[in-house]
Amino acid sequence: MTVPARKNTDSANPRRLSRKKPLRFTPRLPGAMWAGVMEDRPLGGRLRAVRRIAAALVWTLLCMPVQALLLVVPGGGRDHFPKLYYRVLCWLIGLKLQVVGRTGPAAPGATLYICNHTSWLDVLALGAILDARFVAKAEVGTWPLFGWVAKLGRTVFVSRSRGRTGDEARELSARLRAGQSLILFPEGTTSDGARVLPFRSSFFSVAGDAARVRPLTLVYDRAGGLPAGRRDRPITAWYGDMETASHAWALLRRSGTRATVVLHEAFAPADLPNRKTMAVEVGRIVSMSAAALRQNRPAVALAAPVRRSS
Repeated sequence: MTVPARKNTDSANPRRLSRKKPLRFTPRLPGAMWAGVMEDRPLGGRLRAVRRIAAALVWTLLCMPVQALLLVVPGGGRDHFPKLYYRVLCWLIGLKLQVVGRTGPAAPGATLYICNHTSWLDVLALGAILDARFVAKAEVGTWPLFGWVAKLGRTVFVSRSRGRTGDEARELSARLRAGQSLILFPEGTTSDGARVLPFRSSFFSVAGDAARVRPLTLVYDRAGGLPAGRRDRPITAWYGDMETASHAWALLRRSGTRATVVLHEAFAPADLPNRKTMAVEVGRIVSMSAAALRQNRPAVALAAPVRRSS
C-alpha cells in the first residue's frame, strides 16, 4: 500500500506557509529624522536622554548669570565656579569620573596641563577636577550655547592662523606668567579613542613660561558599567564628520559611562628645554597610560620624564 505525499499546505499552520509577502514594520512617524527618536526598539533610553538634556540646559541657564556676575566682582569665585558647574553637569548627564594621581593644592605658579583629546566630553571631565582654563580654537566661541559657556569659563580662543600665531602665543605666555594654569590638547584634533595621535611640538612653545608641565591621560573606560571595547569607542569618541547633536543624543541615552583621568607626575620645563623632545616624552607617557586603560589594566600615575640637556 502506498501513502500519498502530503502537500505543503497540510502543515499545522497552513496560513504561515501560504503567506506570500514577509512582514514589514514601518516607523510610527515617517521621515529619516525620526529614526533615532521614535524607533520601536531603541538602543538606549529615550526618556533618559530627554531628562538629561533638560536638566543640563536648566543648570546651564542658571549658572550663566552667576558666572557673568563673578567676572565683574573681585575675588577668586570666577576661577572656582566653573569647576562646580562642570562637576554638577557631569553628574546630570550620567558621566562618572575616576581620578588617579595627586590632586592636592599645587605649588605656587601656573601649571601647563597636557592631555590627549577624544571628545567634547573632555572639557566637562577635565573642567570638573582642574582649576585651569582651556585653550580652544576660535570656532568654538561661535557655537550656540557651547560658545557662551566657554566664554563664561574664560576659555582662551586661538585662531591658529599664521598671521596671528605670534600674538596668540604671547597672550598664552602672559597668562602663564600671571599664574593662570592652562589645558592644552596638543594632538590638534580629536582621535577615535583607540589611540593617541602624535603631539605637535608647536603647542609646547609656551611651556617655558609655566612653573611646571603636567601630563594627563583621559580615557572613557566604562560603557554600560562594563569595560569599554573597540565597538564602544564611537559612543564617547567624537571625531571625523560626526555631528555634535546626534553624537550627544546617542551618548546620553546610555548609562554606566565612566571617564578615568590620570594625573601623572609634573616636571619643570627646564628639565626638557627642547620643545620637540618635550612633545615626544609627554606623548610617550600619555600613550602608555591610555593603552593600559584601554586594556582594562590598573590606572597608575607615571613618573616624570628624565631631565635632559638641550
